[in-house]
Amino acid sequence: MKPYRNLQSIAEERVGRRMGSLRVLNSYWVAQDSSYKYYEVILIDPSHNAIRRDPKINWIVKAVHKHRELRGLTSSGRSSRGLGKGYRYSQTIGGSRRAAWRRRNRLHLHKKR
Repeated sequence: MKPYRNLQSIAEERVGRRMGSLRVLNSYWVAQDSSYKYYEVILIDPSHNAIRRDPKINWIVKAVHKHRELRGLTSSGRSSRGLGKGYRYSQTIGGSRRAAWRRRNRLHLHKKR
């Protein structure tokens, strides 16, 4: 039986739990053998002055971005949730697979019958 999420997003989650004060920006594949896959996870210290002053990256300092990896907001988390743009991602129109299923399978009884 396959896991619901990909191994990369699981690796991000494990690192994010261990390093609670740091923010997970992203991750990438490094190596693999017959048993394991290895990913490098990019962590950012939100209290560092260089991060706070840099206008390109200081968005991650806000409290809204705490534990992005646990909510599936990194690129690997979004891909495992099936989010994207284009014709391949029609199964998640509405925000998630469940929202799309709910909208398609609900009985719509309009006011005027």
